[in-house]
Amino acid sequence: MVRKKVTIYNPTGLHLRPAGIFCNIANQFVSRVSFEYDDMTANAKSVLSVLGACIKKGDQITLVCEGEDEEGALKAMVEAVESGLGE
Repeated sequence: MVRKKVTIYNPTGLHLRPAGIFCNIANQFVSRVSFEYDDMTANAKSVLSVLGACIKKGDQITLVCEGEDEEGALKAMVEAVESGLGE
């Protein structure tokens, strides 16, 4: 299992479009990809879970990847978040 804390920089947080990109990247990997935010754990492969977390600009989440391609999954997720998820 690998994990890393990242800050969300998108001006409107993880609304539908960046949440969709976030999930699409997570779904490219076999590993279980989730994130921890505000005492909850959510499935990063589910748009509803991501939207339900109500993550806003400046919030910090901890990405957690577990499985055979966990290192690649974590690297891709961190890069996507740090690049602004298409915004």
